[in-house]
Amino acid sequence: MRLLTSAALVLLAGSANAFAPGPICRHAASPSSPAVLLMSEAPVAEASDTNMADSGKPPAHADVVDAHTADAEIPTKLPSDVGMDYVPLATMLATGQLAEADQFTRDALIVLAGSKEKGRDFVYFTEVKRIPSTDLATIERLWNKFSGGKFGYSVQKRKYRQSKEDFEVFCRKIGWNTKDGEVERKKRWFGASEFIYDVKKAPEGHLPLTSALRGTSLIKELMKHPVWDDDEWKKEP
Repeated sequence: MRLLTSAALVLLAGSANAFAPGPICRHAASPSSPAVLLMSEAPVAEASDTNMADSGKPPAHADVVDAHTADAEIPTKLPSDVGMDYVPLATMLATGQLAEADQFTRDALIVLAGSKEKGRDFVYFTEVKRIPSTDLATIERLWNKFSGGKFGYSVQKRKYRQSKEDFEVFCRKIGWNTKDGEVERKKRWFGASEFIYDVKKAPEGHLPLTSALRGTSLIKELMKHPVWDDDEWKKEP
């Protein structure tokens, strides 16, 4: 385990990009330009009414909820079949920087699925099966560990099954929907995010986020990944 000192916490609060994995490129989006779609099935123009289904990326920074803690234990045995460094993700999650951890996770999946090699910053749903089980298991254990079992793709899969695989019911259950008066809609992601980057306040399965820009195939494929076929992914290395 690695001990994270208060000085390191201050550094994290100032810059999540300092912990970005080397091969991953980040893209900025502005209200005047089309959103960068990091995990959609294909890029399309930005819609006038931006919500989770046509969103770009969440806020650049989140509040560090445990910055007052003197030390935090960061796991260092984090297996990867492709040499990905997951200590940054563990650090972000351990210090409550959920927006940064959410972004890191999407960026990592783009690399793991082979999309980055093809010059794309989004994942096709057909590429999900290429994501190594070892890496997805490492990512999942970290999200589970630092959320007390509240966040992760396996949690979302359970919620989806509880919703009888009705995607709208699923979105309501994990807090991805909201209402404007009597009108129900997906929460906005691009610009001022409406999602909840707080372990205590967010519903189970709320994070990590996956864009449903071109439909629901991508997140459904993530929930169908063979790594969830048994409980081997839960075993610590």
